[in-house]
Amino acid sequence: MAVYPGPNLSKRDLQHRIYPYLLRGLPITAPNQVWSVDITYIRMTQGWMYLYAVMDWYSRYIVDWQMDQSLEIGFVLETMKRAFDRVQPTIVNSDQGSHFTSPKYIDLLKEHEIRISMDGKGRAKDNIVIERFWRSLKYNEIYINEYSSPRETRQGVQHYIHLHNHYLPHQSLQNFTPAAVYNRQALLLSTCE
Repeated sequence: MAVYPGPNLSKRDLQHRIYPYLLRGLPITAPNQVWSVDITYIRMTQGWMYLYAVMDWYSRYIVDWQMDQSLEIGFVLETMKRAFDRVQPTIVNSDQGSHFTSPKYIDLLKEHEIRISMDGKGRAKDNIVIERFWRSLKYNEIYINEYSSPRETRQGVQHYIHLHNHYLPHQSLQNFTPAAVYNRQALLLSTCE
């Protein structure tokens, strides 16, 4: 079977308000300054599951995540509430998909006084940290496994996220793991050019 992108999940509701992209030229210098959020599909032998993840931009740490067999907004809101119970970022960046322009989602962020940032239309690079994570997850876990049930799929994704957070050093993090940087066990040295 060929490996190729699947459904496009970034369709926006034209009645919902769009927010400006706030990250252009912004120095991101600490954990929880900016979170990147997105939804992707996960292929199973029969059907799809949808994965929503919250990633800390600075450390690349997956703060929280959840999977569902439906694209209803409930799993997105539950995940954000759970993440906000632990810590709150200054800014949350997303694409312009209908989940992220939904009044329920926007109201949740406003209730926690979080600044809302959205990618420009057709600008996947505006949310590049989570797009790179999706690519790694899919090529290193999803595409090489044949998940036959939602339970197997969740276990595979959980295993990879744990590996990503705690065991895979990142070149962009000076070869520290996301967890070490997020939890401030490792200090990134600034580079001057």
